[in-house]
Amino acid sequence: MTDVVIDKVAEQAPDQEALRQEWVKTQFQKANRFLAEKGVIPNKVYADESRYLAPYLAIWKMDSKQPTKQTFWVMSGDLPSDYVDVKVAKTAREAMRHFSMMWQLKAENLHKSGATRDETQRKFANLLVSRAESLYKMHEDEKLWS
Repeated sequence: MTDVVIDKVAEQAPDQEALRQEWVKTQFQKANRFLAEKGVIPNKVYADESRYLAPYLAIWKMDSKQPTKQTFWVMSGDLPSDYVDVKVAKTAREAMRHFSMMWQLKAENLHKSGATRDETQRKFANLLVSRAESLYKMHEDEKLWS
């Protein structure tokens, strides 16, 4: 019986890694698709500077070749996809804080403009606030960055 339990545990580790790799691949494709929808054609990813916290978020450092040569931080995962110029943050951690603050401001602007009278806009503003708060907590969590 003990051997069966040990075998099951040993099987789970490769399965978990395979699931994580599939999730990362899916998020990479999602980030590329998001940029393409914005008219940005990515041509390089800096994997060593990108970060993933499956199944919550991935933050990618990517170069584009069109419409101009530029480098971006791109966020994907269980949150709104978004991107910013790499100049706003030196690291993925700093970019995460930037997205957090930016989304708080976007949500506040939606509320101030009256757009949140529309149910869809209200839900979107609430989602931005929720995810911004989560991003900030992750940014502050030293265990995730050491």
